[in-house]
Amino acid sequence: MNHIDLAHRCAVVTGGAQGFGRAITERFKASGAKVAIWDHDIALAEKTAKEIGPEVLALQVDVTDPAAVEKARDATLAAFGTIDILVNNAGIAGVNKTVWETDLEEWRKVLRINLDGPFICAKAIVPVMLKQGYGRIVNIASIAGKEGNPNAAHYSASKAGLIALTKSLGKELAQQNITVNAVTPAAAKTAIFDQMTEAHINFMLSKIPKGRFVLVEELAALVAWLASDECSFSTGAVFDISGGRATY
Repeated sequence: MNHIDLAHRCAVVTGGAQGFGRAITERFKASGAKVAIWDHDIALAEKTAKEIGPEVLALQVDVTDPAAVEKARDATLAAFGTIDILVNNAGIAGVNKTVWETDLEEWRKVLRINLDGPFICAKAIVPVMLKQGYGRIVNIASIAGKEGNPNAAHYSASKAGLIALTKSLGKELAQQNITVNAVTPAAAKTAIFDQMTEAHINFMLSKIPKGRFVLVEELAALVAWLASDECSFSTGAVFDISGGRATY
């Protein structure tokens, strides 16, 4: 494992209790950062924090609730003194149905968590980064946001929106020593698969030239670099990690 220096940095990872979020938290901790796991499942978040080790804080947060996010921000600042890194990772897949079969509330639920959540978290934390003159924001989007997956229009649209949010916010903060980037991974074998049909999982795998799903550790390695001081000139960008599915 290459060493990426995150010493003396403090990070927030939403949805950090499992899957991509846990792998990112582990990589950040190995790189010297303090990490606050923001997750709706506090029992799992506390278990994960305990397993990863000291200087990992678990907080129960609903990322769709501005008041809850602001409370978690303040608690993180009280514990760590600063927030240098924000990883917007919390997300859900939603049910696999065609557009015409998808309930409006199901559509809205996916958009609230996957797109409103990153907006709300950025809105709460960017002022902290502006005040300190430094920040790194990494948004976990998806290859679905580039290509659009059938029977997952709500998820695809939410991730396409997150890509656009990344580009807009990156431009807004370009001269403030705050970078904003997105990653677009292929699917990984995580708990989110529990929300998908076997047919949809097989469809996603069939589209990956490398013939396998991405490993959570592979994504975490990319995110760690994007969260580091060394990533100083790339902003508003989308970094692909789809096993060759997208070459743009």
